Amino acid sequence: MKKMLCALLVMLAIVPAGIGRAQEGPYDVEEHTVLLDGQRIYGLLYLPRERREPLPAVIFSHGFGGSHDVGDPYARALAGMGYAVYCFDFRGGSPGSMSDGSVLDMSIMTEADDLTAVLDEIRSLPEVDEDKVFLMGTSQGGVVSAIVAAHRRQEVRGLILLYPAFVLVDTAQQFYKSADDIPETSFHLWMTVGRAYFEPLLHYDVYADVAAYTEDVLILHGDADGIVPLAYSEKAVSVYPSAQLKVIEGAGHGFYGEDEALALDAIAGYLDARLHTEPTNGKE
Repeated sequence: MKKMLCALLVMLAIVPAGIGRAQEGPYDVEEHTVLLDGQRIYGLLYLPRERREPLPAVIFSHGFGGSHDVGDPYARALAGMGYAVYCFDFRGGSPGSMSDGSVLDMSIMTEADDLTAVLDEIRSLPEVDEDKVFLMGTSQGGVVSAIVAAHRRQEVRGLILLYPAFVLVDTAQQFYKSADDIPETSFHLWMTVGRAYFEPLLHYDVYADVAAYTEDVLILHGDADGIVPLAYSEKAVSVYPSAQLKVIEGAGHGFYGEDEALALDAIAGYLDARLHTEPTNGKE
């Protein structure tokens, strides 16, 4: 499995960027827009060509300052395994976002609203089995996925978090003691954000919030991550009712090459197991 995934990732790496790459695999890629409060959420929908509908689906959420492109290697691999996959840009998620909205209005709470709208949309598609939808997110997108899974737990079959940035709450609370201390704009990590980014985090207990999700959770994290320390995922495992942490040795904040293949191997195994497990969320 590991060698097969490595070969797939190498093949994808040498194909030029763009929707035309759909012809390189047994799937089609099409633009799909979701509307929320009169604004567009732009995304790409990956659909296996040969399929028995309805399909299990994975919704991929990118991290801080990222875009739907981050999910492309995962989406292509999973679509090749028979999953419908949707990768999208958060509103105001980055200066180059293809969705509407401003980075100055973005926060994990607005992103949670975006993902909730996307979840409703993907579950409504005729190609998708509404009872077999998974959330998957990297870094900040992992935190957002965790929040939405907890709030919509009856509708999320499983949750995959890649180096989730639970550190962002501590960071905000270390930077600012009160809302009055937050400037209108500030340069954070690699882009300018507005006060809306930090303000919701000042009195927020993210672990208490996400722990409401009771299905099995898969967390993948590198032990050389210089942006989000591994300890934050170790704590997440301790607060979730059912979670497993796979540590990828030597990996930083992002998985590439062999690390990405290892991650995909773990993700494929997790998804297959969840599809054959009766969900418990919402049941007494």
